[in-house]
Amino acid sequence: MTGKLRTVIGSASSIHAVERLKADPVLELIYEPDLYPPQRFPSDMEGDPEFQRTTEQQVRYEKLLTSAEVLFGIPDSRPSLLRKIVPLNPGLRWVHTMAAGGGGQVRMAKLTDNDLARIVFTTSAGAHALTLAEYAVFGVLCGAKGLPKIQALQKEQVWANRWVPKHIHEMTICIVAMGEIGRLTADYFLHMGAKVIGVNRSVREVPGVEMHGVEELVACAARSDAIINCLPGAIGTEKLISAEVLAAAPEGVIVVSLGRGNCIDEEALFAELRSGHIGYAALDVVAQEPLAVDSPLWNLPNVLITPHTMALAAREEDRIVDIFLANAHALVAGQPLRHLMNKELFY
Repeated sequence: MTGKLRTVIGSASSIHAVERLKADPVLELIYEPDLYPPQRFPSDMEGDPEFQRTTEQQVRYEKLLTSAEVLFGIPDSRPSLLRKIVPLNPGLRWVHTMAAGGGGQVRMAKLTDNDLARIVFTTSAGAHALTLAEYAVFGVLCGAKGLPKIQALQKEQVWANRWVPKHIHEMTICIVAMGEIGRLTADYFLHMGAKVIGVNRSVREVPGVEMHGVEELVACAARSDAIINCLPGAIGTEKLISAEVLAAAPEGVIVVSLGRGNCIDEEALFAELRSGHIGYAALDVVAQEPLAVDSPLWNLPNVLITPHTMALAAREEDRIVDIFLANAHALVAGQPLRHLMNKELFY
C-alpha cells in the first residue's frame, strides 16, 4: 500500500475526469478503461447502454470494486451491484455518489445496518444547483408569459389582441426543499424581485426567504403563484406535494418539478392541469422514468416535458470531481466531510 486512498471508479467517466483523479496526490486510482462503457455525452455517468462486458471483464471489474477503499460512483449506477459488492469488501470506507440525490440509490441497495454504519456515503449535492436553478426560472417564465398560447398563435399566424402576462417581480414563489439547489433557486428569484417562501423539513434561516416547515406546506401553497419541487427521493418525500397541496394553490398556479418526480402526486397533478387549475407545469422529472408513451401528460398543452436532462452541463463532471477531491483531502486530514448522506432519511 502507498498510504494513499485506494480509489476505484464505479461509473462511466471521461478521460479528463480520470486524469484529474490520477493526478491528485491523496489518491491511488485504480482504473482499467476497457471495463467501462463509453460516455454518450458530457457528464454521462451511466454510459452507452449497448456496452456489455465479457464474463472475464465482469470478473475483473468486480474484483477491482471489492479491493477499493473508496468508490467514485455507485458501480454501473446499479444499487443491486452495490448491494453485492459491499459485503464482499470489508475494507470499503467511503462511497461517493454521482447524483445529488444519490441517497435514493443507496436506499434501493438495501444494505445492512452494519454496512451502512461502517461506510461513509457522500453525494454530489450542489453540482447541479446552477443548471437546475436556471431551469426553475425558465419553467416559471414559460408559464408566466403564456408560452403555449404564444406558440399556438404563432403556428396559426395570428396577431392576437394584446394581453397582460404575469411577471416574476409580482409573484410569490414557493420552493419545496431548501438544500443547495433550493437556496440558489431562491437567490435567483429574489434577485428578480419575487417574494420567496421556502419549505423545508428543518427550518433554517435563509436570507430574504420566508421559511416554514413541511407541516405548513398546504398553507404556503395557498399563497403562491408558483411551486418549485426541489425535493430529494428520500424517506418521507413521496407525494409530499399532494393532491391537497395542489388543490390549495391559487387558480393558474405554475408548477416546476426538478427534484424527484415521485415527490408530486402525479394523478392529482394531471387532473389539476387538465382542469386548468394548474396553469402550467414544467417537468424535468416524473414518477416513473422514462415517461410511458401512453402517459396523458404528453398531450396536455400546458405541460413542458424535458426528459431529466436540465441538470446536465459540460462542466458538471468537473464540479463532481471538485466535490469528491475536497472530501478526499478532508478524509486524509481527519476533517469532516461535506455532503454527507443522511443514513436514516437517505438524502
